[in-house]
Amino acid sequence: MYLALLVIFLQCSELYAQGKVYQVFTFNGVKIKVEPSDKVKNGAPMSIICHADISKNTDFQLKHNFTFFKDGKLVFMTISDKEDARYEIPVAKSADTGDYECRVKAGDKLVISKPIYVWVAGMTKPILTADKKEVSEGEIVKLRCELPEEVPPLEFFFRKTKTNSEPIEKRVAEQNQNFSEMEYYVEAGDNILQFDCFGKRQVKSGWESSQHSNKTLVTVKEPFRKPTLITTPSNNFTEGDIIEFECSTVAAEMRGIEIIFQKNRTILNSVRDKKFLKYSTLATQEDSGEYLCKVEQGAVSKTTKLNVFVSELFPKPTLSASMTQLDENKDLILNCSINGLRRANFSILRKSSSGDILLKKSRILAIKVNVNDTGSYTCKAEVKGIVKESKPVRISVYAPVSKPTLSVVSGSPEVVLGKPLQLICHSVMGTPPITFTFYKGDEIKKNVTNDTYATFLDEDIGLNDNGGYKCDARNNHSSGVKTSNILNVTVIVPIRGASLGSVPYGEVEVGSDTTFLCSVNEGSWPIDFKFFKKTDHEVLLHEVREYSDRTIWHKKTMKRKDTGTYYCMASNRASVDVRSRPITISVILAAWQKGVIAAFVLTAMAGAGAVALWWFLRKKKKAKGPSMEMSGSALAPNLTSEKLTRPPSDGNYYSGSGYIEDNENHMKSTDESKGPDLESAEVDYTEVEVSTLDPHRAPEQKGTETVYSEIRKTNNDSMENRHSRIYGHPDAT
Repeated sequence: MYLALLVIFLQCSELYAQGKVYQVFTFNGVKIKVEPSDKVKNGAPMSIICHADISKNTDFQLKHNFTFFKDGKLVFMTISDKEDARYEIPVAKSADTGDYECRVKAGDKLVISKPIYVWVAGMTKPILTADKKEVSEGEIVKLRCELPEEVPPLEFFFRKTKTNSEPIEKRVAEQNQNFSEMEYYVEAGDNILQFDCFGKRQVKSGWESSQHSNKTLVTVKEPFRKPTLITTPSNNFTEGDIIEFECSTVAAEMRGIEIIFQKNRTILNSVRDKKFLKYSTLATQEDSGEYLCKVEQGAVSKTTKLNVFVSELFPKPTLSASMTQLDENKDLILNCSINGLRRANFSILRKSSSGDILLKKSRILAIKVNVNDTGSYTCKAEVKGIVKESKPVRISVYAPVSKPTLSVVSGSPEVVLGKPLQLICHSVMGTPPITFTFYKGDEIKKNVTNDTYATFLDEDIGLNDNGGYKCDARNNHSSGVKTSNILNVTVIVPIRGASLGSVPYGEVEVGSDTTFLCSVNEGSWPIDFKFFKKTDHEVLLHEVREYSDRTIWHKKTMKRKDTGTYYCMASNRASVDVRSRPITISVILAAWQKGVIAAFVLTAMAGAGAVALWWFLRKKKKAKGPSMEMSGSALAPNLTSEKLTRPPSDGNYYSGSGYIEDNENHMKSTDESKGPDLESAEVDYTEVEVSTLDPHRAPEQKGTETVYSEIRKTNNDSMENRHSRIYGHPDAT
């Protein structure tokens, strides 16, 4: 029994030892929650609770490292052997709003919870302070609004409220601080000012606003009162009355006070360091309107306005003219009048840049006009010191136009075909404006109104437009229209298609004449023709002006140096040079010069041939002695061998198996040696040509000689001897 208990104890001990060595755990998850809820009122307590759900293989203690984060920033951490940890916030503030998460680390394992958004609703109440409680108009009030315990970024809103007015709001954004400052200018008319502020911050659901701050009152003092503006005796006047204005104010300190009196934007009067200002004037209708009295001191300005009405004493006069446009030397009557009023002091004037010129102090002016009387006239009327002026009347006096002249702007009465033609029509005399009319034939081309001249550009020039231009000139004078003379314009056709030819063409003998013909396909006369020869530079050989479309140039006695390329150029008043295609002329020797040279060459060749023949015969004669002593059978091979091996020093050599016989003695000796067979041999004669060497490779060739040799044949044709043809060219075989 004890043995069984011992065995059971040992097995249990072994199992206990095995469980203690292998401790296994795993995270099932980590959760985070907020108490009492994820929306907490500002100032209330709240707790952030982190719970780790862990499974173990047995019951053993495990240390947990809890870390709490808000918006990614560490806010709290703790170590516990429990699976829960709490982050306590006794007084929640709006700055505690954000995303929270917790991280739990046990051993080498780390698990992070899902984030939870916590909203602390409500912001702390802002505090508003002012640097002054009492200010004067024109001064500055500096305000400070602070949101304690709030974290930027924040937005601040300042509000200014006047008595019996709606608040005026200004916004300021602060990114790095929880307060903001604002300056307010105290305007004229401000009495008691009330200021307050509030703040805003951005949350996930939008913008959250704080309560309004405490209200701060600022009392405003007036440095001076609003000015008073009056007129005497009343506000309604008649032209000719005296208007008196008075502007005044009350100020605690007169130093720096300025009073300004103006109508519209025009300053009529001003004073400094005084309480009032006076201004008077003689009333006219132009004095009706709004007047302004302005008092300024430093940055403070106060204004009072007053309307004044001035009734009309009499209307403006009217100036009438018997005629507004008339010829020179005609009568003009000007009459000045006032509707419903006959008693007034009238005067008639003429306007001038240097000032009005008084013509007559009367209602009526009668004059005989000339061109210099053209201008603007007015009349004035005076009643009780009030002077009024009529509207101006324009009087135009016309001198007749002179006969116009029509000319070409460039000066010459001609135009190149395809180019525009500009004409000018001018009248020396005549009062402007003058109307000019241009005609091309009977067709009206253009009407121009100008002072003394007008231009016309004709861009449609054809071959038949050689005349028919004229112009008219007229103004408001009764004499009517004046017409210019007809202007004939010559149309210049530009040169087109120049060509050059010659007779003879291509080759010309030395000493002969050559005729060059230069022509054009089209072009107005006269035409300037120029002949050139191409060298390193252009050489002008001949030029001429022709009233024709072609010209001929005879060049005498051509020389070898005249060989080359020729061309011609044509131009006319169109100022366009047209060049022909070039032609090539080669100057060669004349026929008689070639004959002389040939005769000289042939004579030289004949002489050279005679000398060569003499030399050849002389050489053969010297070789006759040794050949006579030798036998007939052995002579031919030896002689042949000797002839073939000799150098052709004289330029003549021959080839073959026969031999040449010099004379009858030689023939006889040969016959004897051969015996009776040779006596019966037939004798034939053949012609042998002796040619001289090439003059570049041998002595000069003199000609060709004919030599007759005998050729003997035996009856049985057993032996044949012949003399072969001899060539003088060293290359002959």
